Amino acid sequence: MSIRSELEALSDELIACRACPRLVAWREEVSLRKRASFANEQYWGKPVPSFGDLYARVMLVGLAPAAHGGNRTGRMFTGDRSGDLLIRAMWRAGWANQPQSISKDDGLVLKDAFVTAVVHCAPPSNKPTPQERTRCSHFLEKELLLLEKVRVVIALGSFAFDSLCRVEGVTPRPTFGHGRWVELPRQRWLVGSYHPSQQNTFTGRLTEDMLNTLFAEVVSVVQGSKEPASLL
Repeated sequence: MSIRSELEALSDELIACRACPRLVAWREEVSLRKRASFANEQYWGKPVPSFGDLYARVMLVGLAPAAHGGNRTGRMFTGDRSGDLLIRAMWRAGWANQPQSISKDDGLVLKDAFVTAVVHCAPPSNKPTPQERTRCSHFLEKELLLLEKVRVVIALGSFAFDSLCRVEGVTPRPTFGHGRWVELPRQRWLVGSYHPSQQNTFTGRLTEDMLNTLFAEVVSVVQGSKEPASLL
């Protein structure tokens, strides 16, 4: 099978998944109750698939879809404040053809980047349980195997950073930090970034300049003009 066929089959498996009763109940409840500002919209209300360039050298991994973002629109980091900041930074890095991510049919195309998450259903309070993370890890593991050209994996937040270290068998477990680089198997690097959530941006823990600087470093690494060792 081609990479496209295998990823499409994986996406179909993901969208049909009902392995976590708590997450199934929550994503469907949110889709029925809705937020007042989206009352006239049809919510996706299912596991949210990954998207991007199948030959990407950069993979971005989030925590999980937002209840009224990806769980509503059906695409990761689409239709919420986190997505607004992330896609603008990706556009500046040359990984997106436009600086907005509003809906699945807004024309957004990613180049050299692939966006996924550790957990593909919106969790209550944005907090998946360890068991839910374990059940969903199958999809991330398969994506890491299929996307052979990936050279840098960007973990958006400590949950994604720790999950990737677990999946890739990194020991001893490194401490998360914004701009922290860790060598992975298969000639790859992991780099941590604060999650582009409002909790981080409103407090100034993560600024747009910080995200732009980190993404510029990643571009330099995948293009071969800078070694990750020089960033440690």
